[in-house]
Amino acid sequence: MIEAPQGFVVAEECRKLAWQNGYRRPIGERDGWAGFESTTAQGTIHLAAASTSGPWFLALDHPGIVAELSVGAAEMPGPGLARYTFETLGGLYAVVPRVYELGVSLPDAPLDAFQAATRGLPATTEAERLVVRRIGQDIFRDRLLAYWRGCCPLTGITDRSLLRASHIVPWAACVTDTERLDVHNGLLLSALWDAAFDKGLVTFDQEGRPQFSPALSQAARAELRWRDAVPLTAMHEQRLAWHRISHFIAT
Repeated sequence: MIEAPQGFVVAEECRKLAWQNGYRRPIGERDGWAGFESTTAQGTIHLAAASTSGPWFLALDHPGIVAELSVGAAEMPGPGLARYTFETLGGLYAVVPRVYELGVSLPDAPLDAFQAATRGLPATTEAERLVVRRIGQDIFRDRLLAYWRGCCPLTGITDRSLLRASHIVPWAACVTDTERLDVHNGLLLSALWDAAFDKGLVTFDQEGRPQFSPALSQAARAELRWRDAVPLTAMHEQRLAWHRISHFIAT
């Protein structure tokens, strides 16, 4: 049973949780659910609790976040597309940062940021187009860092200076800015893996496991160490199918 209306302690905990995780625009409470929005992340979150000792509840309305959040939804009434329950406030705190990371990285958040940053900028000359492109690539990198939680999924490397935003379908081959900035068209790879992937010397199968080109030397292959397959969504796989056919050096 949800505490409705929220008491002072529950309301303060919900407000603090939302504020600390980028959802700083309260949109009111209804039936015990306090709603919050972000100026940078897509979607709305709603927070509630049965009491100060729990359980605590989260509701989400963004279909992309719901699809990619690795938490099972609860069968309960409430706002949004899906509701989740947590026995402790700590359990809720562990999940909301991921909600925000997905909210700032899933389409069309990177595209919105790019359009806002480049609005009014000229793109007539090659130098001007390079400036616009660099802005887009910086936004793409920032959002990939959020999506992959600052970690190369293959190697576990978290040193940002060694991580690269790897386009699956290259920037120049994309037809639209939406495709160029879609985080599902990118992998966050360590520098050596990025170089091999960009040159078509490695690709990934449908399970996210590396496939090596015959053109890659044994010495180089020995240095491309990995520990885990890349966790792929169907959207990643669509682009990787293109990469395997059109970019990978198979012979």
